[in-house]
Amino acid sequence: MTAATDVDPPGTAAVPRTRRRPTGRFALGLAVIAVPLVLALLGPVFAGEPSTRAPSFTLGDGHWLGTDFVGRDVWQQVLHGGRPVVLTALGAGALAYLVALPVGLVAALTHRRWLEELLMRPLDILIAVPSLLLILLVASVLTTGAVGLALLVALVNVPDAARLVRAAATEAAARPVVEALRLQGESWWRTAVGYVGRTILRTLGADAGTRLTGVLYLVATAAFLGVGVTPDAADWAVMVDRNRTGLFVQPWAVVVPALLIVALTTGTNLLFDAALEKPGGRGGHGGPSRITRISRTGGRQARKERRS
Repeated sequence: MTAATDVDPPGTAAVPRTRRRPTGRFALGLAVIAVPLVLALLGPVFAGEPSTRAPSFTLGDGHWLGTDFVGRDVWQQVLHGGRPVVLTALGAGALAYLVALPVGLVAALTHRRWLEELLMRPLDILIAVPSLLLILLVASVLTTGAVGLALLVALVNVPDAARLVRAAATEAAARPVVEALRLQGESWWRTAVGYVGRTILRTLGADAGTRLTGVLYLVATAAFLGVGVTPDAADWAVMVDRNRTGLFVQPWAVVVPALLIVALTTGTNLLFDAALEKPGGRGGHGGPSRITRISRTGGRQARKERRS
C-alpha cells in the first residue's frame, strides 16, 4: 500500500503475487451475522397475527419460547424486535462516519491552521459531554422517534470518530509519498481519498467493528430509558431489560434477544477482520502501483527540493 511495501529491491524482477482471501473467517462471520439480520429484516413478515396473551413468564401452551413480562409470545416479539435495533444502529454508525471522514481528512491534510481549529475544537467540546447525558438532554427537549435516536447516537459518535480519522490520516500524510503526489500535481481528492483514505482503511475497519458495539449499547440504553421507543415496544434491547426480572423463571425472554445482539456485533467484527486481513505475499498484487511509480520519481524530486 505504501511505497516501502510496493517497491521491489533493486536488481530483482517483479514476482507475480497471489491474493489469498480469508474465506474461512469471512464465512464464519457471514454465518454468525446472517441470523440476526434475517430475523431483523424478514421477521415481521413471518410473525403473523399477535397471539392471545398468557400468564407472564410461562413456558408451553403454544409458546415455544415462553411469554414475556406482560404475557406476550416471546418468539413473536423476537421477530418484531430486531428491525428497530439493527436499522437504528447501522444508520447511526453510517451517519457518524459520513460526517467524521471528511472532517478528519480535511483537518489532517489542510495547511490552514485556522481551518483545522474550526473543525476540531467544537468536537472537543462535544466529546467532553457524556454521550448518554447528551442524548437525554436533547430528548428531554425534542420528541425523538427511531430516526431522531439514530441522529443523536450518530452525533455523539462523531467527535471520537473524527479524532481517530484525523490521527490516522495525519500519520499517513507525513509520508514521503504524499509529498511526491503533491509535486506530481495530483489533486487533493486523489491524495486524500486515493492514498491517505486507502492507507487508513484497516484502522477504520477495526474501529467500525468495535464502534458498532458501542452504538448498540447506546441504542439499547436509550431504549431502556424510553428515548425513541415506548417502554413495552417490541425491541431486542427493551426485551433484555424489561424481562430481566424473570431471568431465572423464564430465561428465553432475555437470553434469545441478548444472543442475537451479541451475534450481530461478533459477526460484524469477524466480517471486518476478514475483509481487511492482509493477503498473502508481499503486496497482494502484481507489480508496482501507479502511486508507487509516482513516489519513485516524485521522491527524488522532493529530495532535490529539500537540498536546494
